[in-house]
Amino acid sequence: MLNNIMDEYLSSKPGDKCCWFNGAWMTRKDFMTLADECEKVLRASGFTAGQRLAVLMPNSPMTLAVILACWRLGGVFCPLNEKTGELSLLKTLDLLKPFAVILSEGVKGDLESALKKSEWPCTRFGNERFTGNENFTGKTQPADDYDKTLAVIFSTSGTTGDPKAVPLTHANILDNIQACLEHVPDLRPEDSLLNVLPNFHAFGFTVCCVLPFVLGATQVIVTGFMPPSNVIKAVEATHPTVLLLVPTMLGFAASFLERQGKTLSGIKLLIAGGDRYNPKMDDRVTAAFGVPVIEGYGITECSPVLAVNPNPSVRKLGTVGPALPRFELQLRSEAGEILPIPGEGVLWCKGPSVTAGYYHAPEINKERFIDGWFNTGDYVKIDADGYISILDRVTDIIIVGGFNVYPQEVEAILAEHPAVNMAVVVGMPNDISGEVPKAYVIKTQGCEVSEGELVKFCKERLSHYKVPRSIEFVDSLPISATGKILRRVLRQKEREKN
Repeated sequence: MLNNIMDEYLSSKPGDKCCWFNGAWMTRKDFMTLADECEKVLRASGFTAGQRLAVLMPNSPMTLAVILACWRLGGVFCPLNEKTGELSLLKTLDLLKPFAVILSEGVKGDLESALKKSEWPCTRFGNERFTGNENFTGKTQPADDYDKTLAVIFSTSGTTGDPKAVPLTHANILDNIQACLEHVPDLRPEDSLLNVLPNFHAFGFTVCCVLPFVLGATQVIVTGFMPPSNVIKAVEATHPTVLLLVPTMLGFAASFLERQGKTLSGIKLLIAGGDRYNPKMDDRVTAAFGVPVIEGYGITECSPVLAVNPNPSVRKLGTVGPALPRFELQLRSEAGEILPIPGEGVLWCKGPSVTAGYYHAPEINKERFIDGWFNTGDYVKIDADGYISILDRVTDIIIVGGFNVYPQEVEAILAEHPAVNMAVVVGMPNDISGEVPKAYVIKTQGCEVSEGELVKFCKERLSHYKVPRSIEFVDSLPISATGKILRRVLRQKEREKN
């Protein structure tokens, strides 16, 4: 169990540094005390094995302590994004059926009111310490033997706009971490890792939050990336040796360092994932950070790291490297026919890091999991050396700054407007965030609406990164012989403009 590994790390050298936050280092003993307090509060609330604990908190020592306390009691940590939106969040909670919801000090306004009016018990924790007001009584929920094996459940809006959840066991996550450490041997116990990727993101959770405990390393916790100056100041103050960022963050940070005339020093590894890394950025990023990027690829269902370039000396720029140990890969046609490697096709995988299936979603599982193989939904190329290049996303997911946007969810919101007869959303290339959503809209006959009105309509109902950056009104849409809208034609149209 991961909690046993974390406790062993904390008790082995209690006086050593554990994590840095808000200008100060916390020792392993300090962190153990915080985790003990969390465990005491959860135990008193009635929290037991298999219960799901929904958590809306930023990266902080308290979040890490809640994770450990939750696992000590055999529970399941369910990190959520407070910017998901009230309606989506409540649907997700209905799927997870949590014992309780823990809010950070920053969750206020309409979202706080909606949660307090819901059936789920809520409490509020500080980011670094307890105030004495955290006591609460949870609501015991059904939990079977499978729930008791789970470590974390990650939630997404799903490809239809309905919530979808990815459960991962302790064994899934531990295998993924061990595979990362085998595959990237330069990661050592004496390292310090930057923890700025959000904990509700699988990359941030597994690699930034939990891996340092397994490795025996320290971590530098920064609540959020923006503005980039905050992260740069933290890096300059603490000198982490390993930075884990998404390409959008790399671009912002490189631009900031260029304006300041600075180059960071002491960085051993710079690892990028969560979105495509543009090779055209490589010289700028290398100059700013002092080391080249090693790019990787992951998917939540794989715990999440599936492939990464092992180190700068063997990286192939433009690829995400070879698969981690214990992953088996297949290339298949969209019809399911197995294709040769090297070659191109839809990537399927299996291995001990891969989830057994989506949480309480048998119909989706039938589509994506077959005989132990998982369909990643990504169209890739694998070369003779096993290095993987991501060519396209079969699932049409738009990735905005490392965050998934499902077109169907945005389309469903647009369709609620009376002036919208049909809407299709695709990804439009963007230099800063990689992609941004763009909507093609056919108006309802006899109705008029402006682009600004529809954007405002979406802003009121969606997270900011899901809102279309532009809306084009059209009379028709490209449709195949079977009646399917040809999104690839619309995407190609956007690429030709850039």
